[in-house]
Amino acid sequence: MSQYSYMTPGGYEKLKSELEHLKTKGRAEAAAAIAEARDKGDLSENAEYDAAKNAQGYLEAKINDLEKHFANARVLDASQLDNSEVRVLSSVTIKNTKVKREMTYTLVSGAEADLKLKKISVDSPMGKGLLGKKVGEIAEVSTPNGVMQFEIIKIEIG
Repeated sequence: MSQYSYMTPGGYEKLKSELEHLKTKGRAEAAAAIAEARDKGDLSENAEYDAAKNAQGYLEAKINDLEKHFANARVLDASQLDNSEVRVLSSVTIKNTKVKREMTYTLVSGAEADLKLKKISVDSPMGKGLLGKKVGEIAEVSTPNGVMQFEIIKIEIG
């Protein structure tokens, strides 16, 4: 991962907490599950042992991914950002030009994206289509149903 991952201070702290939890409690739980399965006898025919080892492998892979993410993370200070165009941390109000419906989304890193909270990744098709646009411009977003157009109504730093 050579590209920086820009994050909010809150998102950074949340992921840092998740990583710490996985390294401490997650690893301890995985080790306990392996030890418990090992106590049940012959390891060559012990499906519970295999499952516990696989779970440990997934845990270590997730820890590794989070560590790589943090190595390239840059925390952004919202007070230092410009709202003349759509950027990371922009809260942008857009209007679908076809159905005339307005929506507001905040562009964040992929790790912080949460559609329920109206936070979309800058790496998503919608995020890529909105980046760099200014108020009044039209963003074209490729979707499985074709290209959709959104007018930029308002940009705030979110």
